[in-house]
Amino acid sequence: MGAVGLNFGSATSGQGFDVTSTVNQIVTNLQSVEAPWKTQLTTLTSKDAVLTSMGTQLSTLATDLQNLTDFGGTMAYKTGSSSDTNVLSLSSASAIAVAGTHTVSVQNLAQTSSAASDKVGAKDTLTGGITFKVGAGDWQTVNVGDYSSPATLSGLSATINRADLGVIASVLTNADGTQRLSLVSRTSGSAGQITIANATSYPTSPTTLADSTTPDGNFGLGLATIQDGKDATITVDGVQGITSASNTVTDAIPGVTFQLLSTGVATSDGTAETVQVVIDNDTTSIEAAINAFVIDFNATMKAINAQEQKDLSGNPEPLYGTSVLAQLQEGLLSALSSSFGSNTVNSLISLGITANASADGTIKLDADKLSSALNTNFNQVVSFFQDSGSFGLHFRDTLNSLSNSSSKGGAISLALSEDRSQETTLNDNISREEALIATQRVNLTAELNLANQILQAIPQMINQVNEMYSAITGYGRNQNG
Repeated sequence: MGAVGLNFGSATSGQGFDVTSTVNQIVTNLQSVEAPWKTQLTTLTSKDAVLTSMGTQLSTLATDLQNLTDFGGTMAYKTGSSSDTNVLSLSSASAIAVAGTHTVSVQNLAQTSSAASDKVGAKDTLTGGITFKVGAGDWQTVNVGDYSSPATLSGLSATINRADLGVIASVLTNADGTQRLSLVSRTSGSAGQITIANATSYPTSPTTLADSTTPDGNFGLGLATIQDGKDATITVDGVQGITSASNTVTDAIPGVTFQLLSTGVATSDGTAETVQVVIDNDTTSIEAAINAFVIDFNATMKAINAQEQKDLSGNPEPLYGTSVLAQLQEGLLSALSSSFGSNTVNSLISLGITANASADGTIKLDADKLSSALNTNFNQVVSFFQDSGSFGLHFRDTLNSLSNSSSKGGAISLALSEDRSQETTLNDNISREEALIATQRVNLTAELNLANQILQAIPQMINQVNEMYSAITGYGRNQNG
């Protein structure tokens, strides 16, 4: 602890000294005891920042691996194509789809049922009501003026939609300004068939819609079904009579969704055109996922290697020589070099992944060899990443053992926990020392202020003594006084 000097000139000058500056110097000396603690805290903070960064890199690597090990992940992705996209367009192929070729022919497309009325004037007043049903549902009646709507075609349309009866009502306007009521089923296919009540279909409550402004010649304003609801009919892989209420077919081929667009060009014998549907494994996405794994693994290894060096000032990096750094390096390299099973694809080498010539733990990917493995031994590649005891699950467990997840007790997590314990102790020591120094600052300030007041009062005290001495002895008086 350094010495603190007081500079107040001659003791009788009355100059005193700077109390604040003096107290600050003393406090600075007292605080020197904290310097080793703060230096250690700085070191621990730098170490924590590196550990946290490496934990993030391991998390990224774990995400890359999860894309390959999850049953519904990248390995399950499929692509598809249609030999005639004018007839059938492939929408998607899910994880449950199996790679292979299928034949599909379309006998007829699905239709949505619709109905329409005769034309009436836009402002004509209507009376009566309409009765209809959708599919096998109950008969429903909507009367003109229900819900206090206007007695016009547009008012009736709004009333039908408000009642939510399984159809979409709208008003179609002709070129001459007249209008028609249109009903379109909300359900496609035969199940959405619209049936208008009349003397035959529902004689007890037929449609009674009428135009009181311009009488129409047809009963019920001619409201009738103009398009029947029809299911699509297709043949898949020779199996005939497969039906779909919609032209979007989701269950004819497991995991595959496709859109029917037309029946195509009929063959010479009058049968429907046959379309080839090819489902493939999405090897492009898998190659991209494996390449991402290689890139992120190399980034992690480079970060580990950097910690074995010294910075530009010659100081060791925060994790230099630590056991956690050795754990990370050894764990990753050991898991990477393991082989599994007796299949052709039993190691990363068989996928075209090998060590770089620099021998720094980084790896490189031979894209052609990976593509060949995926195209010739796809199931083995999947097994290599996903089977029990496989590379993928072993590497996943290794990452868990090294991670910064406290729930998994990873090496990084334990190192961070140990650092936090030391940091807590050091911060407590600093806080206690600062509290003690704060008390000393108050006491020093009070004592030095008192001393300063005494120093500044000395000249006045000397004058008072001189005056008393002169008064008593007569010395020092002005002789001419």
